[in-house]
Amino acid sequence: MVFTHIVKELRRHAPFTVTGTASGMLIMGVLVSCDVPSSLSQALFWAFHPLHVMLSALVTAAMFRLHGGRGVWKTLFVGYVGSVGIATLSDCIIPYVGEWLLGWPDRALHLGFIEKWWLVNPLALAGIGIACRWPHTKLSHAGHVLLSTWASLFHMSMAFNQTSELSTFVFMAVFLFLAVWLPCCTSDIVFPMILSHNTLDREQLPPAK
Repeated sequence: MVFTHIVKELRRHAPFTVTGTASGMLIMGVLVSCDVPSSLSQALFWAFHPLHVMLSALVTAAMFRLHGGRGVWKTLFVGYVGSVGIATLSDCIIPYVGEWLLGWPDRALHLGFIEKWWLVNPLALAGIGIACRWPHTKLSHAGHVLLSTWASLFHMSMAFNQTSELSTFVFMAVFLFLAVWLPCCTSDIVFPMILSHNTLDREQLPPAK
């Protein structure tokens, strides 16, 4: 069953996301304690977000191919939408919603595939190309989760209010978890599986890591 398999994968990948969230909050603590300027957060966001897109494209396209997906154009569609579309949701839109809910005055929505189209889009295509030649996912998902967590974190830290209370950090941790867990698992697992030709019989599939 598709639904049963997806639920198992979401449950199995939750620990990756918890670890990523913990690393993100540790980094935020360092940023706050060292009074790091927002310009550094901006530079780090534009480093991690494009890398996240590339790795997401690699994993999404690889999962699609491993689970029976065929065709260059369909692989390109699945890899691009599953990476650029979902990474934008994870790294940009959900963090911005958190910034808006907290009422941070310096909040801003950064859409990488538009603002830096010349960087983000080619990296997505590169990830898809790698997946077509080397469709493996064992080492990619953990790295995908960390990159997504850090990209989401630095999007929020660009607008972070240094006078925020402890409750703000708790709120940020929840948002980081949600911004990574559902979108990344959707990109890596749900989206490519639904669009592949395989019947998704668990016994017939290679395990996703």
